[in-house]
Amino acid sequence: MQSNLFEQTVADVLSEALDAADGELLVVNPTIGTVEALVDVLEEGSPMVRLLASENVLKPVMADFLVASRAADHVDAGRLDIRAYEEGTNTLLVTADAVVAVVDVESRVAGLVTDDAAFIEQAYEQFERTFEAAEPFTLRTPGITRVRESLVSSLGEPTADDFDAVLASLETARGNGDGLDEVTVSLLVAAKNEDLLYDISKWGEDVGIASKATFSRTKTRLEELGLIDTEKVPIDVGRPRLRLKLGDERLHDADAGQLASTAQSMLAA
Repeated sequence: MQSNLFEQTVADVLSEALDAADGELLVVNPTIGTVEALVDVLEEGSPMVRLLASENVLKPVMADFLVASRAADHVDAGRLDIRAYEEGTNTLLVTADAVVAVVDVESRVAGLVTDDAAFIEQAYEQFERTFEAAEPFTLRTPGITRVRESLVSSLGEPTADDFDAVLASLETARGNGDGLDEVTVSLLVAAKNEDLLYDISKWGEDVGIASKATFSRTKTRLEELGLIDTEKVPIDVGRPRLRLKLGDERLHDADAGQLASTAQSMLAA
C-alpha cells in the first residue's frame, strides 16, 4: 500500500488493507466499530490477521453473538488471532511493508500511510514482539458454522433455517437480558417448530451456547411473558418432557423478521 486511502467506511479501509497485505496484517488498538467491521470483511482467502485490542473493547463487542460467533469462525479457520493489548496507541494497520493510521471523521474514513521504510520496519518489529508477548483473548462463543451444523444434526433443518433467518433479521444479539440473545432466539425457533425443551437445551449446552440451567431460566421467563407455552410429553422412563410452542397468537404465523420484532416488543413492554 503506497498511498493514503479515503473511503466511506472503516470496512472499506480494512478491505483495501487486506487486499494489499503481502503476508499477515496486525490490527492494533481498534475501536469497537473497527472490530465489528474486521469480523465482517474477513473471509476465506484473507491473510492472517493478528488483532491487538483492549479488553474494554473486546468484552462488549464479543457480547454480541452475531459478532462473536463469526469471529470464532475466523479463529477456527486460522485467519484470526486475538490478544489483549492495554498500552494504547492510534488505531493502526501494520504489515511488513506499510503502517496505516485509521482516522474516522464523520462520514469519511482515512487510512493514512507512511512510506518511511525505517519507521515501518521498527513498527512491525515492535508490534510483532508485543503480539507474541500478549495474553490470548479467549472467545467463549462457538463459531457460527459449528452452531448451524450441530443444530441441523440435533433438531433438523427447519429449526436451523429458522435460527439462521431470525439471526439475519437482527442488528445485534446481545446476552444482556434486554433483547433477543442467542438463548432466546434458540428457544423461540424451537417453539416455532414444536421441539422439546430437553433437545434444544442439550444442543445449546453441547455446542457451548449456554448451560441447560440458563435455557431453563430463559424458558420460564419467556413463558411468564406469554411468548411460549409448553405441554408435557410422556416418555417411557422418567419425568415427562416439555414440548415448546409459541404462546402469543401474534407469533403463530409470523415469519422470521416478524417473530424477532414481535418478540422484542413483547420483551420490552
